[in-house]
Amino acid sequence: MSIELTTKYGQIDISNDVIAMVAGGAAIECYGIVGMASKHQIRDGLTDILRRENFTRGVIVRQDGDKVTIDMYIIVGYGTKISEVAHNVQSSVKYTLDKTVGLSVEAVNIFVQGVRVTNL
Repeated sequence: MSIELTTKYGQIDISNDVIAMVAGGAAIECYGIVGMASKHQIRDGLTDILRRENFTRGVIVRQDGDKVTIDMYIIVGYGTKISEVAHNVQSSVKYTLDKTVGLSVEAVNIFVQGVRVTNL
């Protein structure tokens, strides 16, 4: 499945995997994020932190008409305020997708799958 954008020059089809990679990359750059988690923790392994090539397993892109919603499964660092980290991820993902892909995102839903102690 892909997102279709129409410009004055023609139509652009962007794969959901590309959107998931851009969104996951934006999320990983936020302070307090240890990594991305799989949306299917039981099947994929409870303790796995996804690497960059597997972000599509932790990000779900849904399109309903002209509205795009993104669900992200993250692992936060111990000692950070989870609500602030989630808000920063939402803001960063919306901004990055708007500037990089030209995609207006209606909602970014954050699902915190775990808390990890990081070695800083």
